[in-house]
Amino acid sequence: MASRLKIIRLCLGILFATFGVGGTEFTEAGPLYHEFKLTLAPGQRTEVLGPLLNFGQKETATGFAVPPLFSHVTDAQLDFTEFDVLYPLFTYDRFGQETRWQFFQLISLSGGQSQEQGAKERFMAFPFYFQQRAADSNLNYTAFLPFYGHLKGRLLRDEIHFVLFPLYSKTRKRDVVTDNYLYPFFHLRHGNGLRGWQLWPLVGREHKDITHRTDQWGDTELVGGHDKFFALWPFFARNTLGIGTTNELRQNVFLPFYSIQKSPARDSTSYLWPLVTVTDDREKKYREWDFPWPLVGFARGEGKHMNRVWPLFSQASNAVLRSDFYLWPLYKYNRAQAEPLDRERTRILFFLYSDVTEKNTLTGKEQRRTDLWPFFTAKKELDGNERLQVLSVLEPFIPNSKSIERNWSPLWSLWRAEKNAQTGARSQSLLWNLYRRDETPAVKKCSLLFGLFQYESTAERSAWRLFYLPAVKSKTPPAAPSNPGLDFQ
Repeated sequence: MASRLKIIRLCLGILFATFGVGGTEFTEAGPLYHEFKLTLAPGQRTEVLGPLLNFGQKETATGFAVPPLFSHVTDAQLDFTEFDVLYPLFTYDRFGQETRWQFFQLISLSGGQSQEQGAKERFMAFPFYFQQRAADSNLNYTAFLPFYGHLKGRLLRDEIHFVLFPLYSKTRKRDVVTDNYLYPFFHLRHGNGLRGWQLWPLVGREHKDITHRTDQWGDTELVGGHDKFFALWPFFARNTLGIGTTNELRQNVFLPFYSIQKSPARDSTSYLWPLVTVTDDREKKYREWDFPWPLVGFARGEGKHMNRVWPLFSQASNAVLRSDFYLWPLYKYNRAQAEPLDRERTRILFFLYSDVTEKNTLTGKEQRRTDLWPFFTAKKELDGNERLQVLSVLEPFIPNSKSIERNWSPLWSLWRAEKNAQTGARSQSLLWNLYRRDETPAVKKCSLLFGLFQYESTAERSAWRLFYLPAVKSKTPPAAPSNPGLDFQ
């Protein structure tokens, strides 16, 4: 591939007579073939046949792409490789010893090595087959749904065993073991001071004693107990949580007539749920009234201030967060202020328009991203670099995705504009370099219509080419003769 690209570049360089006056010679015949330096990072890029082929180097990484068919990026210094085929259909990623490939997130293979567990490799053909092989054989597992299997560290459980699922399965999370028969209808549960059972949705009961455990610092801490009971779920329940702690919670539910929760930190009572709910949160210092929840609600206090009449409007805030909407989902505003982060986001109709600003209040630096689907995406980074892209079809839905930018963005990027705040470099490109302009403090360049018109200027001289015929004009006047009188001899 590399040799073929060199041959293409040589032939086009001869055809279009490589042009330059500032010590940078590139073939400029976009969108047929165009070479240029990157604006926002060290490196260069070559684009062939508009968006259909590109290759080049960015900092220490090199790569090529044939959007949207495939792309390949590798960096020997950082030791990573990325390869995509019809993204997201197939991807391969390697970083050091960590590797992963996947086919539409249904079939995947990953491997790597950690200091704690050594080498480990996982294979999945979702949702039927799961396998792991590790240097420590105790971590090995194989599962073939629904017949038989054993999983470790998957689906939010430390261990899972099953036979003819859902006929029988057994799960463990820390010390709690649950035996399921005809999941989810009947189970038996036991653990450290814990025992329980349920015949869902008819009846269930569970009790846990007050226990103690050692934390990561070697100190002993108390773990609260609980009593849980339900009948005809979710209509009747009686629970006591946090037994033995300073915040024991008692809950009684008889839906739809009432639901009552009481603890030293918080009380919440609902009548004819969800028609009326009153909450007194003494820990967070606010009172809230909902009728009916979650459509209409009001809250007052240091910990929360809210007025909500859904979908007409909502205004909610506390010391850190603010969330407003009007004619939901027409307009939505969110803000989070937690030193040193100050983040604001404004949205109209979900992803139709989005404006996100993140500011570091200690340094004063900020980054901003604005999307107006499908028309444009504009970004300003913390280092001051700016980029504008027109059109923007997938980027508003999957922001900051390198694979989207590499495999799909070139197809619809009719206009690109970039500015480097550190170097002062700028660039603009229309219709895949049918028109392109690059500017640095030292050199200004312009190319138009397959390179039929080209212009380049430096402090010393300027040059232009019309229909590939060059002309150079010096900006520096010729030096005066050392002895003017010799002109008259």
